[in-house]
Amino acid sequence: MEQQQDKRLVILDTETTGMPVSEGHRIIEIGCVEVMGRRLTGRHFHVYLQPDRESDEGAINVHGITDAFLVGKPRFADVAEEFFEFIQGATLVIHNAAFDVGFINNEFALLGQSDRADISNHCTILDTLLLARARHPGQRNSLDALCKRYDIDNSGRELHGALLDSELLADVYLAMTGGQTSLSLAGHGADGDGDGDGQGAGGSEIRRIVGRAPGRVIMASAEELEAHAERLAAVAKSAGGPSMWQALTETPAG
Repeated sequence: MEQQQDKRLVILDTETTGMPVSEGHRIIEIGCVEVMGRRLTGRHFHVYLQPDRESDEGAINVHGITDAFLVGKPRFADVAEEFFEFIQGATLVIHNAAFDVGFINNEFALLGQSDRADISNHCTILDTLLLARARHPGQRNSLDALCKRYDIDNSGRELHGALLDSELLADVYLAMTGGQTSLSLAGHGADGDGDGDGQGAGGSEIRRIVGRAPGRVIMASAEELEAHAERLAAVAKSAGGPSMWQALTETPAG
């Protein structure tokens, strides 16, 4: 299995003129940040786009990007090659991936680039919304809710923004998948293969702790032993038979 530090993750978010994509809505902002070895590398891709159509009022209320602001911005065709090169071969980490992937596929399709009109052929897609629902069933799993749950500061998020949201999602994803990284058995992740999923082949390696003095053994007092015996007797009386502890520790007569 590929080691976690060798995996290239691109945390991605988009903002659009509205929804759904089937009604001709377009992408107006793309924000991506790169993660390698569970750390932000500092590399990012961010652009505002002229969509050649008006944004719905509801969408503007969400992201605050006005039609006037987008005048003179590049079109998707102008950045398509650079964007594709940034995401190609990476694992795309997206919250509610079906939404963003649908819009990205549509943008490439509109350019007649049928080979790129399904980016899942060029990237691995990881949906953090599905991941969060599996880990926190029955709870709210919006980006804001996850930031609160994992104690990630999103106080600057008054409106949605693709770059800000991708940076917050990177923190959420790392927190949600971190596990007990400080207790790793083989040096890279909690399971030894670096991806923290508990499935790695290296997880069978056990590190012995040497050079540490044995812990001090504190024996129970007579009063504590008497109280323990009384408690076991009460359990046996209530259950109509000996407790599991008694069955395991007491030697049968005979």
